[in-house]
Amino acid sequence: MNTTTLITDLLHSHFSATLPLKHIVLVACGGSLVDMYPAHYFLNREARELRSYMMTANEFVCAPPRTLGPQTLTIVCSHGGNTPESVAAAQLAQQNGSATICLTHNSDASLLQAATSHILYEWGDTSQVVNNPMAIILSLCVNALNHTEGYASNSAFHHGMSMIDALISRARQKITARVEDFARRFADESLFYVLSSGASYGHAYGFAICSLMEMQWLNAASIHSGEYFHGPFEVTDHSTPWIVLVNEGLTRPLDERVVRFLAHHAEKTEIVDARELGLGAIDASVVDYFNPILFYSVMCDYRASLATIRQHPLETRRYMGKIEY
Repeated sequence: MNTTTLITDLLHSHFSATLPLKHIVLVACGGSLVDMYPAHYFLNREARELRSYMMTANEFVCAPPRTLGPQTLTIVCSHGGNTPESVAAAQLAQQNGSATICLTHNSDASLLQAATSHILYEWGDTSQVVNNPMAIILSLCVNALNHTEGYASNSAFHHGMSMIDALISRARQKITARVEDFARRFADESLFYVLSSGASYGHAYGFAICSLMEMQWLNAASIHSGEYFHGPFEVTDHSTPWIVLVNEGLTRPLDERVVRFLAHHAEKTEIVDARELGLGAIDASVVDYFNPILFYSVMCDYRASLATIRQHPLETRRYMGKIEY
């Protein structure tokens, strides 16, 4: 997926020296919104002038930011491409003069009708990670920043993207036995807390609401590693399961602090460490943004193993797509 060309063309066709790109709004629902968190985190950390907003689609429709207009790029993602809230968000963005990039897996999606530009991404076991929405949206925002104000680590970022598929493949081979052990140990649990920090906090949230709550009907909550010691750690005991996604990069000390505490005060823990899985091979200046891309693939194996042992297929739903809501 050539996101560089797409961004370059859009900047030339929609924006100008008198009306430059000032705002990027990332809009989606559920897992698609989770896919946007790394890009949002990247822009908040690296951009000096380009501002990022991340909103669930229905809130964007009901309470759009006042900055929405001709100097805004709105990126909307919907896997099936027909999520009503996301389609309405893209339409609203265009009505307000914003350029829109819409991402979906469905070539017949309603979402595409509200797209200035669109991306049909790959999906499935044979797809490359770099062609999945999380990596694509991050690449779009990296390229947008590089074109508007410059990004010193742009080359390092794209080199990291060239490495990530092979790195994830090796990581998944490494955890084969671990995910089976995890499933055996936690098969009968009904509540999980998932922790992480930095660009990966979004995936801690995503694993809780999508993989555990939606796909396994298990109670779950995400907690930022930096917030754990400001309230949540009071529920730590020897009977509650904790999953910690330990980042490689700047926020690693936050995750390690949680791990040290849990080692003394909890028994049911699963520590998934990006450094142990080889992410340190990516340049330190950009490695933070690759943690969630790694964790997404790895945690898919965790949830698949849990689903198998619980005999609860990941596709099973009782409300979603079944009733009116």
